[in-house]
Amino acid sequence: MEVRFVPDHLVLSVVTGSRAYGLETEDSDVDRRGVFVAPTPLFWRLAKPPTHVEGPLPEQFSWEVERFCRLAMEANPTVLECLWSPIVEHTAPAGAELLAIRDAFLSARARQTFAGYADAQFRRLDPERPRWKQAMHMIRLLLSGLHLVRHGEPLVRMDDYRDRLLAVRRGETPWAEVQRWREELIARLDGGDALPAEPDRQRVEEYLVSTRKAAL
Repeated sequence: MEVRFVPDHLVLSVVTGSRAYGLETEDSDVDRRGVFVAPTPLFWRLAKPPTHVEGPLPEQFSWEVERFCRLAMEANPTVLECLWSPIVEHTAPAGAELLAIRDAFLSARARQTFAGYADAQFRRLDPERPRWKQAMHMIRLLLSGLHLVRHGEPLVRMDDYRDRLLAVRRGETPWAEVQRWREELIARLDGGDALPAEPDRQRVEEYLVSTRKAAL
């Protein structure tokens, strides 16, 4: 019998993307990200459960809980922002416990990962013909990372920056100004010390072991 990891074993589902950021337009999709817990006995087989699953809804992507925890401890920006999404559509007990320990995943390495992801987006942009939506999300990522290193949590809702960011998306902001904004945010990322040097590995492992036991 086929195991339906999503939605049968889904413990957390949140909305991410433009609708979570407060930057949606009429054409914006609903991007969903989630966490599922594979039944523990499945790990006793030679063929292991998947680390992630796409669907079944459009624009839906879910990680198996261990993979999610590893990515969060590596300060993956996409994964960390899931833990602070303002739109939570579903939580099972294991999902609620995951949100309760979200600060355990934080570490100073987020400064490098947020800046690195934004830099990768910047390198793909052509100054002669910029993809303005990508440029907007590059700036948004830097704003989120700056808030994280200064206040101990990523900035998901962009209400204070909405008008300025949407102007970038519409191509109304000169490219030179976008570059200046980017450079300013990168320079400011070097300040702020609200994050611990390393994630709290013990708390994460205790959560994971408890979750695995509950899924026996």
